[in-house]
Amino acid sequence: MDESKTEIASYLENASLFLLGLLLLIFPFFLLTLTTDAFILPKQILLGAVVLIILVVFGIKSLSKGQVILRRTPFDLPILLFTLSLLTSSIFAVNRADALISFVPLLFSVLAFFAIVNTAKDKNSALLLITSLLTGAGIVSILSLLSFLKIYILPFAFTKSQTFSPLGSLLDQALYLLLVLPLAVYLALPLLSKRKSEDPSAVTHADLSGHEKKGSPVPFTAGTVIIIVGLLISAYLLFKTPSQNGGFLTLPFETGFQTSFAAISQDTGRVVQGFFLGSGYGTYVTDFTRFKQPVFNQNPNLWALTFFRSSSFILELLATTGILGALLFIFLIYKIFKVRFVFILFLVPIIASFLLPFSFSVLALFFILLGIVSSLRANSPKGESEGFFDVELQLVALQKGLIAFDTSLSRGKKSVLPSIILTLILILVGLIGYFGGKYVISDTLFQESLIAASQNNGTLTYQKQARSISTFPYRDAYYRIFSQTNLALANSLAAQQPANSSPSAQTQQTIFTLIQQSINAGRAAVTYAPQTMLNWQNLASIYRSLIGFGQNADNFAILANQQAIILDPNNPQEYINLGGIYYQLGQWDNAIRQFQIAAALKPDLANAYYNLGHALQEKGDLTDAMTQYEIVGRIVANDRPNLDKISKEIEDLKKRIAGTTAQGPTPSSEQPLGISSPESQLPPQNPPVKIPPPIEATKSSRR
Repeated sequence: MDESKTEIASYLENASLFLLGLLLLIFPFFLLTLTTDAFILPKQILLGAVVLIILVVFGIKSLSKGQVILRRTPFDLPILLFTLSLLTSSIFAVNRADALISFVPLLFSVLAFFAIVNTAKDKNSALLLITSLLTGAGIVSILSLLSFLKIYILPFAFTKSQTFSPLGSLLDQALYLLLVLPLAVYLALPLLSKRKSEDPSAVTHADLSGHEKKGSPVPFTAGTVIIIVGLLISAYLLFKTPSQNGGFLTLPFETGFQTSFAAISQDTGRVVQGFFLGSGYGTYVTDFTRFKQPVFNQNPNLWALTFFRSSSFILELLATTGILGALLFIFLIYKIFKVRFVFILFLVPIIASFLLPFSFSVLALFFILLGIVSSLRANSPKGESEGFFDVELQLVALQKGLIAFDTSLSRGKKSVLPSIILTLILILVGLIGYFGGKYVISDTLFQESLIAASQNNGTLTYQKQARSISTFPYRDAYYRIFSQTNLALANSLAAQQPANSSPSAQTQQTIFTLIQQSINAGRAAVTYAPQTMLNWQNLASIYRSLIGFGQNADNFAILANQQAIILDPNNPQEYINLGGIYYQLGQWDNAIRQFQIAAALKPDLANAYYNLGHALQEKGDLTDAMTQYEIVGRIVANDRPNLDKISKEIEDLKKRIAGTTAQGPTPSSEQPLGISSPESQLPPQNPPVKIPPPIEATKSSRR
């Protein structure tokens, strides 16, 4: 019976090792076109599926052996505390849904660390995982080289680019290759130095294989060369390619530093919570919009961009998880520093975390590498692996504690602990699997809706988006897009009606229903993510489209736009939008005030002065309007189309001032010069239809 259990346990261990090896091999280049994001979400699905399966296998293996045996490392406690702090930060976040959705992939990364440490318990297992990891990185390098040479072997249209990266961006690809390079170099070192390492704790290919004389570091040397080639190509393209096409683009350190410290010290109504827990893991975009300074508008290339990651991973942690999360991450680094062997191999990832932002793929690699390096250390000769050992968990009397650690690994009498552990694992996996599965199904449905939209199939777009949201009703971005889909369908129906005729009762009811659904979807986005400026901006655009159609739509549009300004106070475009609403309502003084604020925030923004000039002209202040147009002319002096446009309007205004013509300005929607106007506008309704207001705008602003 014992032999049978041992055989089952061995089979399960081999299955776990195979799954981990497969994961590390295909993780960096795993793509799916079935999801809205072909790069990140597929990798999250892959990592989550593998670690959850391994978790269940661990529970079954423990049950079959009648023991719960874990490998302890010096990093267990720091990682667990760090993960717990991120979970707490997510639970107490204002944008709770966004934070929890971001936390789950981080949890998968942490579980990957423990899966590797508790699976690779001998040298051959460690060698297999290292080989898989470096082979995957080598394949990424080869794909990068082929793309650089304009040889495209992947079948997807979006891969036919010289700057294509299976990791989603050149920066993430360069970071991925850079982080695995020290491990590759270390294993290739005996051949590169033409001598075997004299460090008794060093692990060479020969050490790991168990055949010192037959082992060879040649494969690792070849892999190292391939990875270096891929890294050099990635770095070259990164700095050569314009930022809008995937080149090097990160938030300046000055802005990242300022927003992070502002997030933990200036969060009105959440000062203590913000200081210790931050805004919520994965919600840096709200910190960026709320706390960036006006000086950011002086950057001609970045001012209009919204950054979802800070300048570096540690600064992002500070903003989103507060002092607690940042200090616990530093505590983890301190524990790594104390283990010299691990610290040397992990030095590059540590430095990178302080200097560059981490995407999901890079963060997952961080914990995967830590797990692999820990396994290398644990498999070193006795006396060199202090702090790395196996323990057996045992259930003991309550007066002595609920769970005890036993390092002797005695078989003793059978414990019920394995059954309890397996039950807890199945509950955890069931919960994550249920909600994760609905999340993935929702995402694939939404991707189908986007395909339908590209084919101008409005009905199918609506149906797929409605099903997507009902499947997983927690993603504010989906509500935002769905609200615009409803609004577009309502506009389309209204536009199809013949001039000077009233729509049928059925058509009118359909339009009203679509409008109601548009507002409800916009309000739902605000409910799930009240600190996301884009949700309030979207709600303002919906109400603005309903001015004249819905009761109080003008006031609701102003309220929603004002809330967007509260959440992005130094963005000149938000003031142009609000000024545009006042302009549409004929409230010239209010419009002028908003356009003046926009111009003050960004003195070289031609469109602010252009809108200001038109508001002054409509008010009748032609001289001041001329002054604003002349400023526009100086700003766009090197932009021939817009220079011609403003020059014509200046000439027309001169004639009007001279009294030779009564013709007013000719507004244009050309970019960047154009009067702020709604993207769509429903025909006026008499009497206006009753519509709901924004959800608790005042309360949300206080939060």
